[in-house]
Amino acid sequence: MNLMTENKKRILIVDDALFTRNYLKNIINKIDHCEVVGEASNGNEAILLYKEIKPDLVTMDLIMPEKDGIETTEEILKIDPKAQIVVISALGQEAMVVEATKKGAKDFIKKPYEPEQILAILERLLNLKNVN
Repeated sequence: MNLMTENKKRILIVDDALFTRNYLKNIINKIDHCEVVGEASNGNEAILLYKEIKPDLVTMDLIMPEKDGIETTEEILKIDPKAQIVVISALGQEAMVVEATKKGAKDFIKKPYEPEQILAILERLLNLKNVN
């Protein structure tokens, strides 16, 4: 019995750039077993949306207005310690990526990225989730 076809994995995209959110959404929505169920342009929006929609995975930008990706990651993990958060960062943000993974982010993707990188990380993390 394959639940992957019936139960799509729900993704929340958090990034202050509309272009980046749209680019990620186009990649993720092409993955059979995934769908984007929410988008947030800052950390405060992300936390509210996370509580509301309880996604299976969050893609998290680091540099955002109001609340950065590290603070947002920490707050989401306080709400749900099992939250799957993948940080997406630009070159030169290595220290922030390290900080975010220390705070509980599961993985990171460096901009600019290829659709295959997104696919590989989502599949790995979401398949791990099915084992539990």
